[in-house]
Amino acid sequence: MITVNGHVYSGNAKSLKELSGQYSDCDVVIYNGYQTNDDHPLSDGDTIVFIRRGEIPPQESLESMLSARCTPEIYEKVHNGKVAVAGLGGLGSHIAAALARTGVGALLLVDFDVVEPSNLNRQHYSISHLSQYKTDALKSQIADINPYVKVYTKNVRVDESNACKVFNGFHIICEAFDNPSAKAALVNALLQQGNVKIIASSGMAGYASSNDITTRRSIKNLYVCGDGVSEACPNQGLMAPRVMVCAGHQANMALRILIGIEDA
Repeated sequence: MITVNGHVYSGNAKSLKELSGQYSDCDVVIYNGYQTNDDHPLSDGDTIVFIRRGEIPPQESLESMLSARCTPEIYEKVHNGKVAVAGLGGLGSHIAAALARTGVGALLLVDFDVVEPSNLNRQHYSISHLSQYKTDALKSQIADINPYVKVYTKNVRVDESNACKVFNGFHIICEAFDNPSAKAALVNALLQQGNVKIIASSGMAGYASSNDITTRRSIKNLYVCGDGVSEACPNQGLMAPRVMVCAGHQANMALRILIGIEDA
């Protein structure tokens, strides 16, 4: 079976070049996950996507392309996955954007704050988002990244009393709070739910080596990303590069859990 733009192909083309002639209005060819201008013989299992440059592809085409890029078996698990992000600052905003690009099917974005100028040095926002709720600003950005991701938002301050209710139905939660007491309250509340996996952060400030940032499995359902040392303080602020590296660790751990790999 050959799939073209998300549909089973029933034509007679024997090569990619011959097939491309049937989509002459498209100028980008993705062949088994890779963009190419070369010819290839067609064989069972091939996935081809034809795209017009500069246009939003239909949902079937975009998902077929993502599936091919990620490999179909992996993408199916990711596409059916659900991840919550608690806190949408430097970590959470980049975590959510990375998961959206990966094709995670549903995201829950939780924060109570608005975008303000001091956020722009490290968070996934721009000047046009100032004064907007972070949930709304990030939801609009995700729509520009992948309009077919289901995005749910909650404008709420999370504490130990409401954490389980806020994240009900989501079993992978990326913790991205700035406040240490808020981190502890969230983790303590959610760890009591036996089937919830939490990916937390600890230490990523300043400009020390990015190689110091790691992912470790603290206990069965708790992962911690960061260097565990470099907390923000005077003369050591939160800066975009290390924050984004740590966010990448958290997003990648969520991806690993979704596809069934639970080792850090």
